[in-house]
Amino acid sequence: MKRPSITLCRFCAAFITAALLLAAGCNRGAQEEAETDETNPKVLYVAAAADLTPAFEEAGRSFEQATGIRVVYNFGSTGMLSKQIENGAPVDVFAAANIEFIDALERKGLTIPDTKAVYARGRITIWMKADSTLRIEKLEDLARPEVERVAIANPEHAPYGVAAREALQAARVWDVVQPKCVFGENVRQTLQYAESGNVSVSIAALSLSVQSKGRWILIPEELHKPLDQAMAVMKRTRREQQARQFVAFINGEQGRPIMRKYGFVLPGEPIARQ
Repeated sequence: MKRPSITLCRFCAAFITAALLLAAGCNRGAQEEAETDETNPKVLYVAAAADLTPAFEEAGRSFEQATGIRVVYNFGSTGMLSKQIENGAPVDVFAAANIEFIDALERKGLTIPDTKAVYARGRITIWMKADSTLRIEKLEDLARPEVERVAIANPEHAPYGVAAREALQAARVWDVVQPKCVFGENVRQTLQYAESGNVSVSIAALSLSVQSKGRWILIPEELHKPLDQAMAVMKRTRREQQARQFVAFINGEQGRPIMRKYGFVLPGEPIARQ
């Protein structure tokens, strides 16, 4: 019997190596697909209002350390996120900037009613760059001619934009300021407009202002309706237990200090005034 040639042996070895690499690649691909699969119990999908970005990112890291469950966020305008949920977006938990949006989804049968929970009250600020030459001390100052452009979140779908408009109306300067307004898709984008210098001033969320490098002034809360923020677990979720864990975490002993750190007024706590 003839012994296999060296060339043939090399070919077989190369073939086996390629096959093993292909199998390993397939297994790795399958693993990565499983990790991003919407049914993965170790991944939680949370739609959250834009003002929550820094607070929830920190809370998400703490939640993962405590539970092993990774949180994937979609931050944006509450109104637009609500529409996405109505249209079937795969969301486990929705954290809105105004409880009215949670109530509306509940009436449509899209939430698990007993999971609804108020987690914070938001505040709004007048924000400008640290090196701004403007001397702004109150909302009425935004009517001055040297304030050329003012960014606010779009009140058509953003609760923080509604609060900004209400405050300007209460200060009796809305008619003067409105022509100067540049509308952001959400309150985070509003702050970015001011940070980039595209507008003189923005009306931003306190939670975003406290971690920024700019100057800001807290707007009196009595000038607008309360921004009571609530969350709920969505009825379509396949991870109800994990979603309930997240809601409890945010309102629990580990989540509350994080929310407080970013300037949120927590349920059961007095309102801080400036």
